[in-house]
Amino acid sequence: MKQIYICNDTITGLYSALHDAWLENRDSDAGIELRGRTQQQFFCQYKTVSESDKKARRLENMLKRHLGYDAYWNIYHALLSDDCEKGTEVFRTMQEARNIGDSHRIMEHLGNPNVAKVFAMSRSVSNEAHRYEEFIRFRELKGGILFSEISPKAQVLTCIGDHFADRFPLENWAIYDKTHSVFLLHKRGESWTLVWDEALDTAVSEHISKGEEYYRELWKGFFNSISIRERENYNCQRNHLPVRFRSDMTEFSGDISTKLHQ
Repeated sequence: MKQIYICNDTITGLYSALHDAWLENRDSDAGIELRGRTQQQFFCQYKTVSESDKKARRLENMLKRHLGYDAYWNIYHALLSDDCEKGTEVFRTMQEARNIGDSHRIMEHLGNPNVAKVFAMSRSVSNEAHRYEEFIRFRELKGGILFSEISPKAQVLTCIGDHFADRFPLENWAIYDKTHSVFLLHKRGESWTLVWDEALDTAVSEHISKGEEYYRELWKGFFNSISIRERENYNCQRNHLPVRFRSDMTEFSGDISTKLHQ
């Protein structure tokens, strides 16, 4: 009977499920589904995974050793996507790696549909993370903390953490992922960390400093002043800056250029 492993939609949860599936069913068909997004199937046995950092580290080391770092990073990024079949696709990619002479070249076997799917998910997550490195806007709260909210499809916070830590090493800042209810926190002079399942206090997050108010209006004025009305091309603007990113950007807040949202 086919085994289906149910896990949390986190890297630790997915790595733990992959660890158990590989240990118990590496030579047979198995599936990995996300808690709360399970599609019941006939003739399957469901098993809830007990996740642990030990299992996750063991699976991570195995991927790096047998598939290489390039494949490891592709798998890591794929598991951050919003695709509910990502765990199963990765598991089958791991199985496919056993059928080729050099397992380190598994991501070159795009003729295999599972490998192609993992590659596509990885590229999608990487592209979204890169865009958020460009589009994220911080606002200064009372007390000098820099804060931003984003609404990503994938879980991109771990992909952008180092980027902003390098840019603002001496600042206290936070990025809140509204889609997955996760905070990326950075304390001045230290490394960043993730905080899960904490509610956002909107009263605090909207309490901006006086300096922020001044520079916000200054930026909006600059944004409007550089526009040449006769040459406005909204279709081109949407190609360079998709509408879904704009709700969390300073230059599109309030009543500024509302037609750009259309």
